[in-house]
Amino acid sequence: MKGVNQEILEKVANLLKEKKLKIATAESCTGGMLGNFLTNISGSSEYFDRGIISYSNRAKMELLGVSPETLEKYGAVSEQTAREMAEGVRKRSGVDIGISTTGIAGPTGGTKDKPVGLVYVGLSTEEKTIVRKFLFKGNRIENKESACAAALEMLLELLEGNKG
Repeated sequence: MKGVNQEILEKVANLLKEKKLKIATAESCTGGMLGNFLTNISGSSEYFDRGIISYSNRAKMELLGVSPETLEKYGAVSEQTAREMAEGVRKRSGVDIGISTTGIAGPTGGTKDKPVGLVYVGLSTEEKTIVRKFLFKGNRIENKESACAAALEMLLELLEGNKG
């Protein structure tokens, strides 16, 4: 998975507008790239509320309410942290959907347990929070783009499944 599909991006934007839903992003490994893609669509102010780049653990705790215990026990790159980031940005922003990315873009920073390319994407609504784990095999930029593409695909699934 490389690069963001423009068609998916436009579908997501149109569905968010149609359903009058607001979204906020909490990004670590993607460094604002997801927010950039979401705001590349004209009229994005109808659905995009804010984006928080919470690269450091301190930022995750201060801006999103990620618990120090979660970071200590599971690490910044974990399902638990992605969940707390997505829920935190949704609740603190007062939006309908919170989406988060945390991972290891590379080429450095990987370990045996958490290799380069490992990314968790969290998606939170009032009803539920889902987190998916991905392992991408590209260079740094490709891994960041792949994480954004995965996040947008998850968002599209949610919006299409939530036809109301």
